[in-house]
Amino acid sequence: MQFSKGVEYALHSLLQMLNAPAGKSVGIRELASFQGISETYLSKIFTKLRKAGVVKAAPGVNGGYELARAPENITFWDVIEAVEGSSDMFQCIEIRQNTATLDKNNLPDSYTKCPCLIKTVMLDAEEQMRKHLRGKNIGWLRDEVQKKIPFEQQKAAEEWFGIKNR
Repeated sequence: MQFSKGVEYALHSLLQMLNAPAGKSVGIRELASFQGISETYLSKIFTKLRKAGVVKAAPGVNGGYELARAPENITFWDVIEAVEGSSDMFQCIEIRQNTATLDKNNLPDSYTKCPCLIKTVMLDAEEQMRKHLRGKNIGWLRDEVQKKIPFEQQKAAEEWFGIKNR
């Protein structure tokens, strides 16, 4: 399983939006420039985040994006689902029903009415991952990052976004 780089871009961008002065929106150009990533690609990601209600567009000439909810109410899973979509990662196509020794026109109930054990295990694993990622949010991420990043670097990021948003 692999998430696209869009998930990483989205999570980092949402985290960086917290460096903007309160009540100020942040532009895609500023986020992309600050992180050294593609503005075009980031714009597509933010369209998905907006449609999912994670961010909202700020109107006006100097518009940009703002969080649509408090950081504590935006989970990692919200972001992943917005960027990647909501379909299950494991797609069971019931190949067990194609077994060479079975009569495909007269399959036993154990092949048609009982869930595939492989599918059951895989979907359970996905649910455990979703549960874990729903337990982590942007507010938690901010708090953890602040413990690890030197104060000077945090201050520089806040100043950078403060200057760019004037």
